[in-house]
Amino acid sequence: MTRTLKALFVLLLLATPPLAQAQGHNHTDKPLVEVKDLGSRPDPAAKVTKVGGPFTLINQDGQTVTEKDFAGFYQLIFFGFTYCPDICPTELQTALEAVQELPPEQAKKFKILFISIDPKRDTPAVLKAYLNQIGPGLTGLTGSPDQIAAVAKAYKVYYGKSAETAHEEQDYLMDHSSFLYFMGPDGAFLKAFSAGTDTETLLKALRTHLKP
Repeated sequence: MTRTLKALFVLLLLATPPLAQAQGHNHTDKPLVEVKDLGSRPDPAAKVTKVGGPFTLINQDGQTVTEKDFAGFYQLIFFGFTYCPDICPTELQTALEAVQELPPEQAKKFKILFISIDPKRDTPAVLKAYLNQIGPGLTGLTGSPDQIAAVAKAYKVYYGKSAETAHEEQDYLMDHSSFLYFMGPDGAFLKAFSAGTDTETLLKALRTHLKP
């Protein structure tokens, strides 16, 4: 997909949500730990902040799932919300494009997870409708506020209501970290990609880590 088509896709996809034209929405590449700690996995002997861990959430079909349901798969994980007017659908589309560029036998080793940081509005049904518009094979995850807080803490993700819309009961935006997390089949953290990473760069990194 060319950049022009991708931009058109995002505009068409998000023309209907009420917040598509809202202002004050911030994405940040600064998580709860320093960015340097979210690069490639270092020497095993090095002391680094742990990224990832156990979770219990609800998928877009209303089923309870845990991290064990994704064991054995490489995972690309993005935290966001369905009312996001820009970067969330773009990052998911980039992840999907990269996986689809892999040979089928490698692509089937991947799961792309979209974890909502807005559980109040992002019900399973909302997630399902949203992801169906982006592409096939995406998994949406939501849960209680406590469950979302726990998984966000495990992945060192910052999130909260945008100050400009914090007074709104329904029509609000969320600020949040915007890394795409690359996790191994064993649940180990491999790499984090900043928002705006292009499909080719992501694809190259995926190929580097894939086992023969």
